[in-house]
Amino acid sequence: MSAKPTSGGVQNDPLLDEAAAIARIDAVPSILEVCCRITGMGYAAVARVTEDRWIACAVRDEIGFGLGVGGELPVKTTLCDEVRDSREVIVFDHAAENPLYADHHTPRTYGLQSYISMPIIRSDGSFFGTLCAIDPNPHNASKPETVETFRLFAQLISVQMDAEDRLARSEAALLDERDAAELRDQFIAVLGHDLRNPLAAVQAGAALLRKTPLSDQALGIVDQMQDSGRRMSRLINDVLDFARGRLGGGLPVAPRRRVRMEPVLEQVIGELRSGHAGRAIVTELALDRPVACDPDRIGQLLSNLLGNALSHGDPSGPVSVQAGIEDENFVLSVANIGAPIPDSARAELFKPFSRLKPGEVREGLGLGLYIASQIALAHGGRIDVASDETETRFTFRMPA
Repeated sequence: MSAKPTSGGVQNDPLLDEAAAIARIDAVPSILEVCCRITGMGYAAVARVTEDRWIACAVRDEIGFGLGVGGELPVKTTLCDEVRDSREVIVFDHAAENPLYADHHTPRTYGLQSYISMPIIRSDGSFFGTLCAIDPNPHNASKPETVETFRLFAQLISVQMDAEDRLARSEAALLDERDAAELRDQFIAVLGHDLRNPLAAVQAGAALLRKTPLSDQALGIVDQMQDSGRRMSRLINDVLDFARGRLGGGLPVAPRRRVRMEPVLEQVIGELRSGHAGRAIVTELALDRPVACDPDRIGQLLSNLLGNALSHGDPSGPVSVQAGIEDENFVLSVANIGAPIPDSARAELFKPFSRLKPGEVREGLGLGLYIASQIALAHGGRIDVASDETETRFTFRMPA
């Protein structure tokens, strides 16, 4: 399966400028990752679609489809052309078994079996393009909750593009305070409510199925659904925290209270230990008094740091967690062995949506260390990094 892109080769192309505007929206890479995760498909894109052109504005390609940002397809060979005419979503799970698409030229041309394309409509009613996902294998993309998630993401992209237009017209770096509050509330509402509700329904259904008599194969599928649901929940929580932190004026932290932290830290360590069977996690918790903090957020900080160490450290080596009181400060550190972090990369560690090097695989959205750093700041603390050939250590320090 591969695309055959074309190139207009035109300088000062306004459509390519619009594609670049999509690339400037920070949330788009995470939207495309979530689209791939919830459908199981390997290629997702935001496309600018006109009467005579189809241009990829943003791309996530896990299947070697071969069409990158700025690449073009003959618009008449695509189903997005039909979406532009009808302004309605097109979705199918298995083209070969679908009477409308079994012999359609688009699945036959590009070797597709599963497909979804959602129109992106601007606030002035104009058609911009599509949010789409494809795969050469069948996938259950037509579930109502999946289609609704794509619809919400398409609306979110439209809202973000409107914001970019307002910035360009006013030649300002910031949105008007009222517009920013409106965008913040809309974005947080989509993530906190409209995405969580269908996910909760899926998780509840999987939990009920798990309690019924099933074959071993069906049990494996249900377990996979539950694992995917938990991962989706973590992804949504990370993006929600990012939205609150960047658009809502800071990461929300509960009023600090004095808490004995050993049980909080041990619970987090136990959860990650059970999810990484065979990995050695060595702990040294020496806390002789309570700590004034938001315990849930500190637990989240440890989970992000420990998860990062388990993902990027040497799988054959241990990961250590240490906590204690030093000079009236609560100090929590996580260390792993493995290749040291290059100096050039350290400045980017705590930035959101950090880009991967070619060939690298990331389990999350690139928000874990960013959120950990924001939790540290909200507690009046900081996270320091030391990395050499012997170990990489992240150390969180805050007033106790």
